[in-house]
Amino acid sequence: MEYKLIRDMFYTREILSKLEKELLTKEIIVLTGMRQIGKTTLLKHLFSLVASQNKAIFDLENPLQRKIFEAENYDAIWQGLAEYGLKNTERAFIFIDEMQNLPEISKVVKYLYDHYQVKFFLTGSSSFYLRNLFPESMAGRKIIFELFPLTFSEFLVFKGVSREEAFDFEDKAKKKNRIAYELYLPFYQEFMDYGGCPAVVLEKDYARKKELMQEIFTSYFEKDVRNLADFKEIGKLRDLILLLTARVGSRLDVGKLSQELAVSRETVYNYLTFLESTYFISLLPKFSGSLDRQAAGSKKLFFGDTGLANILGRLSMGQLFEQSVFQNLRTRHKLFFYNKAEREEIDFVIDGKVGLEAKTSAGQESYLTSFAYSENDQTILAIDL
Repeated sequence: MEYKLIRDMFYTREILSKLEKELLTKEIIVLTGMRQIGKTTLLKHLFSLVASQNKAIFDLENPLQRKIFEAENYDAIWQGLAEYGLKNTERAFIFIDEMQNLPEISKVVKYLYDHYQVKFFLTGSSSFYLRNLFPESMAGRKIIFELFPLTFSEFLVFKGVSREEAFDFEDKAKKKNRIAYELYLPFYQEFMDYGGCPAVVLEKDYARKKELMQEIFTSYFEKDVRNLADFKEIGKLRDLILLLTARVGSRLDVGKLSQELAVSRETVYNYLTFLESTYFISLLPKFSGSLDRQAAGSKKLFFGDTGLANILGRLSMGQLFEQSVFQNLRTRHKLFFYNKAEREEIDFVIDGKVGLEAKTSAGQESYLTSFAYSENDQTILAIDL
């Protein structure tokens, strides 16, 4: 039997241009986000763009490569890196993947950054842990970028489908037409059902897509939960995740969750903080002129990825659509929701300026439409996302 080796394609992500601009800057670059969304692929691509040969890349999931950075004498670590071709006669480029596997790496990075000519690119899968791995003395030395599952525009790129991008909501409304809607609707349905994890998007077999999603969840639970958390009852965290699937797009009632799980409210808050800091969920605050009210009020729940939410508990069409709208907006905008005196709420307030409703309606045909309302010009725009 003859086998052929097929070279993996590289698919451009929206964040890539920002990261490429950082190749020749001085600061430490940290790329964080949930598992299996392309951080390693981007890191290897950036590594390939560095023209200098004075560069090396390390994976801290590999215990042998992790050991390189475990020495107590940081100068000895630098000397050991010479075995990987790094020298101090010119600027060195060090790329480190999965840095959350070695919490002490932050001290090593700071020392080498301060004492040698080193440019660092780092990745990890936890916002909370990566932000707090670096002491305050790292302020001004690092820039953190967040990578999320694919937006629908990126999804189409991975599918090899071209689409003219709209500049803003008004531009989207002008370009809205039936032909484009019918053309992209099957792709959007797949995007809602299976989400934006790159490997899942590229897989053509739908049964295997589900298997890959299950594996992503298993990997998250076995690696992030067991390695990063110190919860006594991991089973309760799993049960909370299953409870949350039915609450996508809804405001959370922590009291009810604590009753259903038979744990304290404080424990539920700790679970939610962990799930959010590892990008498994996102909690949307209520829009308010007061920062204290935004922080104190109940929050709307969304998952890190539409497909992940859908595989753990079948979502309604309305939930799927609202979750997908959130997934499309969060990479470019600061998002809130709004309601007044418990009356009908606005699903999304975008950058504090535009209100957007995500609605599904059924007639002879199905329509997926969002309505954007701007206080500035008092206009309402119907847009297809």
